[in-house]
Amino acid sequence: MNFEYKNIVVAIDGSGAAEIAFNKAIDIVKRNHAHLIIAHVVDFRTFAYAEAYDGSLSEQAEAYAKDLVNDSVEKAKEKGISQISHCIEYGSPKVKIAKDIAQKFNADLIICGATGMNAVERFLIGSVSESITRYAACDVLVVR
Repeated sequence: MNFEYKNIVVAIDGSGAAEIAFNKAIDIVKRNHAHLIIAHVVDFRTFAYAEAYDGSLSEQAEAYAKDLVNDSVEKAKEKGISQISHCIEYGSPKVKIAKDIAQKFNADLIICGATGMNAVERFLIGSVSESITRYAACDVLVVR
C-alpha cells in the first residue's frame, strides 16, 4: 500500500534553511502529485518595540512577506508545480503554522527549515521547528 501526501505546507521566512526546505518541498510535491501551500507568518513581536520609533516597520514587514511569497509561488510554477496556494498570517509562527495554517489547508505534511534564528533566541524562546513538531497534528519534516 502506497501512502501519498495530498496537502503539503512549506514554511518560508527568507532564511537559507527555509530555502532548502522549499526545494525539498518541491521535490516531495512532485513525487506525490500534491497541493503545495506556501506559508509565511509575520511575527509582529520581533519588532513591536521598535515600531514606536519607526512606524513603517509593519508596512515593510508586510511588503517583504508579499514579495517573499510571490517569489516562491513563481519558483514553484517554474519547477512545474500547478496546484499552489499561499498564505500570509500574522502572529506567532510557532502557533500559526502548526495549528492554524495546517488545519485551514487540511495539511498532511508540514516542511520547515531546521534553523532560522540565532542560538540565543532559540535558548530564550525555543525554535519554531521544534514547536511545529510538537504541536502539529500531521507529519512534519524538518530539513537541515
